[in-house]
Amino acid sequence: MSSLGTLLRRETALAWGRGGGPLVTVGFYAGVATLLPLAIGPDSQKLAAVATGAAWVALALASLLSLERLFERDYEDGALDLLTLSTTPLELTCAVKCLGQWLATGAPLALAAPIAAISLGADVRLAPMIFLCALAGGLAFAFLGGIGAALSLGARRGGLLTAVIVLPLFVPPVIFGGGALAAYAGGLPWQGGMALLGAYAAAAVAVGPLAMAGACRNALS
Repeated sequence: MSSLGTLLRRETALAWGRGGGPLVTVGFYAGVATLLPLAIGPDSQKLAAVATGAAWVALALASLLSLERLFERDYEDGALDLLTLSTTPLELTCAVKCLGQWLATGAPLALAAPIAAISLGADVRLAPMIFLCALAGGLAFAFLGGIGAALSLGARRGGLLTAVIVLPLFVPPVIFGGGALAAYAGGLPWQGGMALLGAYAAAAVAVGPLAMAGACRNALS
């Protein structure tokens, strides 16, 4: 367990310092919150209608910003070979890397999501629900993004390839999270959408490391 704790601290530190860490992703969020009113106009009713949806789309896109370097740096300097040969299963190592990515970027984005949505006109009472959905969605984005990052190892323009791979996988969490928030805001049953979001995130955590480990072994072979 101590080796896993050391690995988690390493991955969190690398994710924090990789290209600015959460500063870049949160800055992207702030940019979306600033540009959207300029694009659709200052009408508060229009902004309120799209606030939660815009926050979800921004969360998905911001999650892509630091995925390219999730495995690439270790692949280039040979650290990935050592991680593959270590006594810790590569699947568990991949899971810890994604968890570190989520702690460094996903959690700060979850904190920024309610602020961005409220600044666009969402009801303040939605803030706790937006935060919970963003936490679960961010976890799914981190593990699904890890699959794309592993599959694009060694490829030119790996960041673009990663985006092409993972964006279709980001669609279900956006639908489930957006549906849960819309139902909650309208006073309708929202538990089903939240349950689907949680199940999708759990499936990503369970299956993602297996796919990542297989892709990493293939890239190293």
